[in-house]
Amino acid sequence: MNTVLETPHLILRPVILGDIDDFFELDSNPNVHKFLGNNPVKTIDQSKEMINDILKQYGEFGMGRLAIIKKDTKEFIGWSGIKYEQNLRKAFNYYDLGYRLKEQFWNKGFATEAALASLDHGFNTLKLKKICAAAGINHIASNSILKKIGMQPNGTFEFEGDLCNWYIIKNPNI
Repeated sequence: MNTVLETPHLILRPVILGDIDDFFELDSNPNVHKFLGNNPVKTIDQSKEMINDILKQYGEFGMGRLAIIKKDTKEFIGWSGIKYEQNLRKAFNYYDLGYRLKEQFWNKGFATEAALASLDHGFNTLKLKKICAAAGINHIASNSILKKIGMQPNGTFEFEGDLCNWYIIKNPNI
């Protein structure tokens, strides 16, 4: 996959195996996983497995999470993008918008900027009819981002014992 998205402050590019140390730094932080089941990764092999899952999405569906690179410093700060989700909601599959940033890059607008670029790509390039997202009901920052980018709350569901808000946005061009 060769998708590259550019925003005023960020470049979103395909994830590569060379991102493994950054993935480990991101996902071994307990604060990052506070609303993700409180299960941070413990080994570099777990990070490699995550990257391999993303690469598999690229091959199977022509889409997946993208590395977020801060333009001015060229730092890997996290990931964002659309993936075909087959595990979170047991009753159906869907196109999922997601993002995850290293803690030092929180509250700077980067997740919102990356999420907007991902939605634009999903609707205008991939021609998806709708994109969904989920956030734990107590994850105030993520719920705020999803509402800010125009996603509409559409009920709740339970995942592994945690109550989550469900969001949907329809392609305005279809």
